[in-house]
Amino acid sequence: MVERPLWQWSACDLAAAIADRRLTAREAVEAAVTRMRTCNPRINAVVDDLSDAALARATELDRRMASGGPVGPLHGVPVTIKENIDQKGRPTPNGVTAYREVVAPADSPVVRNLERAGAVVIGRTNTPEFSFRVTTDNPLHGRTLNPWDERFSPGGSSGGASAAVMSGMGALAHGNDIGGSLRYPSIATGATTVKPGLGRVPAYNPSAKAERGLLAQIMSVQGLIAREVRDLRLAMPPLLVWDPHDPWMVPMPFEGPPLEPPIRVAFTRETYEFALHPAVERALLSARDALRDAGYRVEEVEPPLVRETAREALSCLLGEVRVLLEPEIRRHGSATIKAIFDEYFRQFRPYEGDELLAAMARRARYVREWLLFLERHPLLLTPFLPAPRYRWDRDTEGAEGVREVFAGGYYGISMNFLGLPAGIVAAAMDEGLPVGVQIVGRRFREDLILDALEAVEARVGVMAERLFGRETDEAP
Repeated sequence: MVERPLWQWSACDLAAAIADRRLTAREAVEAAVTRMRTCNPRINAVVDDLSDAALARATELDRRMASGGPVGPLHGVPVTIKENIDQKGRPTPNGVTAYREVVAPADSPVVRNLERAGAVVIGRTNTPEFSFRVTTDNPLHGRTLNPWDERFSPGGSSGGASAAVMSGMGALAHGNDIGGSLRYPSIATGATTVKPGLGRVPAYNPSAKAERGLLAQIMSVQGLIAREVRDLRLAMPPLLVWDPHDPWMVPMPFEGPPLEPPIRVAFTRETYEFALHPAVERALLSARDALRDAGYRVEEVEPPLVRETAREALSCLLGEVRVLLEPEIRRHGSATIKAIFDEYFRQFRPYEGDELLAAMARRARYVREWLLFLERHPLLLTPFLPAPRYRWDRDTEGAEGVREVFAGGYYGISMNFLGLPAGIVAAAMDEGLPVGVQIVGRRFREDLILDALEAVEARVGVMAERLFGRETDEAP
């Protein structure tokens, strides 16, 4: 049997081999850096190459290993960081040309926590302008390709992250999510992720000149995209280190108490006014069957107020955006992003004034209904989008384009508005491309979601292995 190249190894396998001294951090990082230098010119996922600093850090980690042991559970594991959070001494442009000179004075908590755990940052990944599209393209760095098929989007706004990790440029990729920005890319590329719930992972950008709006504070979360579910289980707990810069953080343990089996899983195929694509339905049924075979009790049950929650979330968030972000978009954004926001505002009327305040008060009702629902069913299996994939520039195609890939994401943005964790895993293939599903869980129970994702992955397999195999088959 031919040994897989190191850039294909999981974070778990790399960390274990380094801890056992069968592999050095330098070897692991060199493999990822070489892969990045070979692959990235075509994919354009990494837009700030930190190879030299990464190799120097790996050498230092090897010295520390020789004199003691691993500095943490991710000792020597190569990772990428999305270019919209601060990393000391590097620009934080957020996909905007006018912000390319914004240099971080210090690290954000995510960078600090990953490095404390021993991870090595090899580069920073692409994001759309203002990190507010469901695909990844901008005038500053250009377009990121989907490693499966360049006709389709790699997702957004963490499309650079998903394309990087699925291409082997690092074993883990940092991303963030205000309405689906970890999950759109994972669906698009066959990666896996868990969007943490509210209060889990500290967020703070030292370079920020003003505080984010209240909705941005409670809807946006920091997380990771990986090739395998077990890598998320390894790497998510180190992100939960308490940081007083984030007023929403709750210092809760990652693992919760075990639930009495069989764990009840609600299951829905409802996509409201959008037609459910047969490939997505097949993926849902595949995931349902995998969970049943793993001992879960899966019941087809409609969750509460999905459409209402999503529509309120969009009108509330866009009301906040209109006041706090739109002036910057009009001043510094491209014609493309301005046109997309015009369509957002047309399709989801931004709430203003008293109407926004009243809708924010109604949020408590939606959260309460969902918490009660999750008391009965600790997990929920849903579509993420009605269709399995979308063209890379679909959101530039007017009303229908935005409606298909943004308005159809009811099960995406609603989870951010509610503060609930939600994971993505591929559950089927369609026309040679992965098709993913979403699993939602109780607050502070990302561990239950990981258990369920692993059950699906065990049945369907790791999508990156198919992608790497296809690359080998196509090699001359």
